[in-house]
Amino acid sequence: MSKVSSTTLKMVRNFNVASEKVFDAWLNPEMMKKWFFTLEGTNKVTRSNPKVGGTWEIIDHRGGQDYRAIGEYLEIDRPKKVMFTFKMPEMSDLEDTITVELKELEQGCEMTFTQLIHVAKEVNWTESEIEKALTEMHDGTEVGWNYMFMGLKELVETGRVSYKG
Repeated sequence: MSKVSSTTLKMVRNFNVASEKVFDAWLNPEMMKKWFFTLEGTNKVTRSNPKVGGTWEIIDHRGGQDYRAIGEYLEIDRPKKVMFTFKMPEMSDLEDTITVELKELEQGCEMTFTQLIHVAKEVNWTESEIEKALTEMHDGTEVGWNYMFMGLKELVETGRVSYKG
């Protein structure tokens, strides 16, 4: 039996801007530090080397604790698609894969976000316990991205983020 189970989170959002602007918000460190995993006021580090094989890192400081997210870019096709790994080393050794696909609409663009989420299984877990853990991780991750996507939308459409988390 595998020690890891997986679930997929898929979210679709529309933006009233060209896909290039949303695409850049995923790769440009000055834009990332305002919405991606962090808030500008709590952000300690935002690094991005946006090329295939390049890495990214964000360190956010909240409640007296640092939260670190890291990853590697797997595919970059401006302005249509970016695929990268996502890992929080202090919380898990597991690495998720995120795919962001953008398509132009008559007005603005549509973003399809997909995250392959991996969850470590405890040795004695039953199938229902595994399903419960996957559901909780899926739903909790979706809540987090919902907040981030509110900030992303405000950033790309107005140039600022007022949401404070």
